[in-house]
Amino acid sequence: MKPEDIGKAYDRITHLWESEGFNRENGVIQHERAIAFCDQRGMALDVGCGCTGRFIDLLLNNGFTPEGVDVSQEMLGLAKQKHPGITFYQQDICQWHLPQKYDFISAWDSIWHVPLAEQEAVIKKLLAALNPKGVLIFSFGGVDRESDHLDSTMGPEMYYATLGVSGFLNVIMAQGCVCRHLEYDQYPEMHTYLIAQKL
Repeated sequence: MKPEDIGKAYDRITHLWESEGFNRENGVIQHERAIAFCDQRGMALDVGCGCTGRFIDLLLNNGFTPEGVDVSQEMLGLAKQKHPGITFYQQDICQWHLPQKYDFISAWDSIWHVPLAEQEAVIKKLLAALNPKGVLIFSFGGVDRESDHLDSTMGPEMYYATLGVSGFLNVIMAQGCVCRHLEYDQYPEMHTYLIAQKL
């Protein structure tokens, strides 16, 4: 599946994030841990920002000027309603040229939809967009080797890919960054997140 197909699939299920059953605390503690490593609180970017605005709110409350990017038109429409003063971009992160440097970038439960062949390039792009001492947090499938698969748990068929733990760590170190935290936060599920900082 191409990123544009993922966007169309998410257009069909925005209601899942708008329902009362959605856990708005999902990922917040992990982001607070990542923010603690930030010396500067300037521009921030939420990659795959979706529609809830919970990370936008968190970033605002911590002194950042956040922006959001998502491939789903419907998700962004809802996001703009909640935060009309925030800059949002409808873009495919694989093709998008980031408009500036950031002190903080989040890619929570989003870049795992990036095609496997483009995962390394996207991580490199995000790391390159960090200011010195900038922080990137992202979640991924914490398996031992790179892999990809299709899944229809949420309704529409979705594509997922990962470089695996060693693959992501190798990319981060090769880009002059350091891993500050790595955790299987839903173990025994393979949901994993990593906090990287640019040296």
